[in-house]
Amino acid sequence: MEDIVSLCKRRGFVFQASEIYGGLAGFYDYGPLGVELLNNIKQEWWQAMVHEHENIFGVDGAIIQNPKLWEASGHIAGFTDPLVDCKNCGARHRADHLAGTDSTDLLELKKLLTDKACPSCGKKALMEPRKYNMMMKTWIGPVEDDSSIAYLRPETAGSIFTNYENVRETMRAKLPFGIAQIGKAFRNEISPRDFIFRVRELEQMEMQYFINPKDEKESYERWREFAWTFVTERMGINEENIQWHEHGPEERAHYAAAAHDIYFKFPQGFKELMGTHDRTDFDLGNHQRVSGKDLQYYEEETKQKFIPYVIESSMGLGRIFLAVLINAYCEDEQKGEKRIFLKLPEHLASVKYAVSPLLKNKPELVDKAREVYKMLKEKYGAVMWDDNGNIGKRYRRQDEIGTPNCVVIDFETLENNTVTIRDRDTTEQKRVSIDELTNR
Repeated sequence: MEDIVSLCKRRGFVFQASEIYGGLAGFYDYGPLGVELLNNIKQEWWQAMVHEHENIFGVDGAIIQNPKLWEASGHIAGFTDPLVDCKNCGARHRADHLAGTDSTDLLELKKLLTDKACPSCGKKALMEPRKYNMMMKTWIGPVEDDSSIAYLRPETAGSIFTNYENVRETMRAKLPFGIAQIGKAFRNEISPRDFIFRVRELEQMEMQYFINPKDEKESYERWREFAWTFVTERMGINEENIQWHEHGPEERAHYAAAAHDIYFKFPQGFKELMGTHDRTDFDLGNHQRVSGKDLQYYEEETKQKFIPYVIESSMGLGRIFLAVLINAYCEDEQKGEKRIFLKLPEHLASVKYAVSPLLKNKPELVDKAREVYKMLKEKYGAVMWDDNGNIGKRYRRQDEIGTPNCVVIDFETLENNTVTIRDRDTTEQKRVSIDELTNR
């Protein structure tokens, strides 16, 4: 993880938020190269999820919603993590992390923590575990009182469910159909850690698929297959770095009929990357009950009304960003020197081409290189100009940020309109005509 964190800071992928003031735990800023990779991941997910399905529609819901939404979803009452305080030093820790378990059962955690010492002071002075609500609270309007309390959304799915009827009517959608959203969510994590893996401000890519209950099993398996294919084929994650994790009865949410997560091999071990969950009729049923609005679906063929079931496909954008970087991180030796390079899929790479004049003090080479740069920039957008240092240093710099192709303009270019193009992964170089660059 130290290698990834160092690379992200050194090359402009991720910075600590408000770093000049000492930062703020659990919050990060994405730099120039990071935001390009982030956007490429989002665009690929949107393409695979929305544009390639005729019955999935996108929304962009507000971050702050009516608090009754979170009452209906169970977040106000149950969106909690187990905490444990130290009587000696006052430090507060996540009880499940300290106990080394995924369980949130307070009795089980109490037993597991009986002889544990506080990581902060080393004393065996831990109090009994208790629950803590993770939602971030705010106030709407000029007066901060109980009547103006609101919450920053802890997940993006909430506004998907409250917009179910709006989307169904405006898009004339019939079951099955889905609603997708990419957006920010906020969780008041007690111990954010492992770089951008566990944070307080996160971005999610979620899709809720509304179905007839009789299609539950078939639809669930279909979206599990989608998750695996998306991670391996669209994100380029090696299969040896991922595995399925099925939630057991004690781990599953009380309303879920089934839950499977794809776990990725992060430096801290196999951890959750992308989830497929069968939420049954819990969400729409609760929103119907609390709001008083009829959210039943009328099926013309059978003349029956029912609350649709929901299959959820969900992933955290920061986690897939981190997994893509870790999966792509490679080291080898070139001419006796260590080389670091990111073996990113070309469609995800922050920079597609780097263009350089062989010598930056030769105006004729610089002018021609600028001409090639402009041509590639107009077509691909994500193209970098690099004339700093010798060619070897430029190659190393571009390898480290995952640029698939480096184009060098030399004196032969002036003679026959060809350039040298170098492959990031193999370091092989070949000459191609300038026209070929825009036809690849």
